[in-house]
Formats: sequence, structure tokens, C-alpha cells
Amino acid sequence: MFRHTLIAAGLVAVAGSTLAQGYPNKVIRLQVPFAPGGTTDIIARVIAEPLGKALGQTVLIENKAGGGGVVGANETAKAAPDGYSLGMATVSTTAANPAINPKMPYNAMTDFTPIINIAATPNVIAVHPGFPAKDHKGFLAELKKNPGKYSYSSSGTGGIGHLQMELYKNLSGTYITHIPYRGAGPALNDTVAGQVPMTFDNLPSALPFIQSNRLVPIVVAAPQRLAQLPQVPTFKEVGLEPVNRMAYYGIYGPKGMPRDIVDKINAGVRKALEDPAVRKRIEDTGSIIIANTPEQFGEQIKAEFEVYKKVVDSAKLKLD
Repeated sequence: MFRHTLIAAGLVAVAGSTLAQGYPNKVIRLQVPFAPGGTTDIIARVIAEPLGKALGQTVLIENKAGGGGVVGANETAKAAPDGYSLGMATVSTTAANPAINPKMPYNAMTDFTPIINIAATPNVIAVHPGFPAKDHKGFLAELKKNPGKYSYSSSGTGGIGHLQMELYKNLSGTYITHIPYRGAGPALNDTVAGQVPMTFDNLPSALPFIQSNRLVPIVVAAPQRLAQLPQVPTFKEVGLEPVNRMAYYGIYGPKGMPRDIVDKINAGVRKALEDPAVRKRIEDTGSIIIANTPEQFGEQIKAEFEVYKKVVDSAKLKLD
């Protein structure tokens, strides 16, 4: 029995190695679990072409929005673990949503193969220029004076924008109505149009609107003030340090991917990030290049989930 088990394990290892030797020999799908225009989509499109060149095959972006990223992430989790169906891993899909949603269709800790964290990005509360306040002190005063008057947009229910804004509300003693969208792109468009007065978003997708004066930044989640927004305080500076968490944007695949294929993709992303032009496109958004190992990324995912689970439990947060 023991000998048969060893033989079977050996055959699996050989099969995986053979698969990896020919990888990739067709188009690779990289799924973005949100609508176009958000930070996940931006980072994916920056990395896709140079990753394809590094691997010798086209990397095709597919947007699959819904459920605060859950719909697309679930499709990645259920795909064949052959390296041709990958997904963009975000805090929303691996930590925030799993921490608050008791009916997740996948297990974020066991149903994926972490490959690499590409970058960490700041988050920002930004308001429409017509909002009565232009800084955090005035913003907080306005919310406290008018509980329930205002609403905010996010990339979806259970996503990082939703969870962090709910934490902000809990800690600041304010009440704002949540308006979930199918991604940051549609949420930003409606905020810029004035249909929603404010948004909680990742900085890369919000920054162009801020730079063109179509949104006003109020407070950011970052280790320190950002070169792009030197006048905007961090959540830590305004006394709300638990909200001061950056987001990650990485690549993962379904569980059970052969290690050789995981290593090829990891090396391909690292090679892509050696190009100064690629790095600059990511860093210009206020993001920080990470490019770590599969093990390190797996530990980051686990740690972030535990943080958000504590946030949900201590603040007694529930889905809308």
C-alpha cells in the first residue's frame, strides 16, 4: 500500500513537471474580478503585456464583475489548475469579503495558489467638489452635523472600500449610507458626476480624477503622506489608525497548481517589473512595488484576513 502511494505521488510529480516544461503553449487568461477602470484593472493591464513577453504567450485580461469581487474570484477558484486561468488577488476577494460574508462560495485560505504580490496601494476617501467640506476636519464636522444625509460609493458590498468605510464610520461615530457598485470604475464615474457625494477607493483609480480637480481627497490610508498628495493626512494622523491599511494587488490561481508553473509565472512578473517604464507606471499611481515569493504572498493574505476578521468581529459589522 505504501509502495503504491509512493508510485502514485511520483507519477503526479512527473505529470506536473511535464506540464510545466511545455508551459505556456496557449493564451493565459488573467481575470479581473471587477469592472474596467478600477485599480485592480489598472494594475492588471500594466503587467499583462510585459508578463506575456516574459512568458512567450499572450496574457488576456478578462473582467468578471459582481459581488464585491466574489463572482470573478470564485471562477478563478473553480478553474483548472494548469496555469492558464489566473486571477488578480485583492484584499476585497481574499480578506475583506471573506471576513464579513458568511456565505462565501470559496475558502480564501485554501482554494487558491498564491503566486506573487505585484504592488501595495494606498486608499483614499474623496468627495465631489460640490461637497461642503474640503479637508478632514470639515468633512467630519459635516457628517456629524447631518447623520444619514450623505452616501458613499464603493467597488461592491464586502469589498475593501465598503469594509474600511464602515470601520471609519464605527470609529468616528458617523452615519453614511453605502451605495455598492460592480467595481471602482462605475463607482468613481457616479461620484464624479455628483450622483453620489463621496467614495472610498484605491488611490490609483481615483488619482486621475483628483489631479483633474474632479474629486477632492480628504484622507488617505498609507504609511505616511504621499508625494502625489502632500496636503492630505493619513488616517493615523487624524486618530483613526485601524483604517490606515493599504491594499495589495497580486496574482493567484486555483489550488493545486504545479510548483514549476507557479515559479515560472512568479519569475515572469519579476522580469516584467525590471522594466523601469513598467515600474514607473505603477509607482506613478502612488503604489509600492512588492514582487515577493509565493510563500510571502500567502502569508500576507492570511495576515490580512485575520486583521479584517478582527475588525468585523470587534465592530460587529454585517453585510447591508
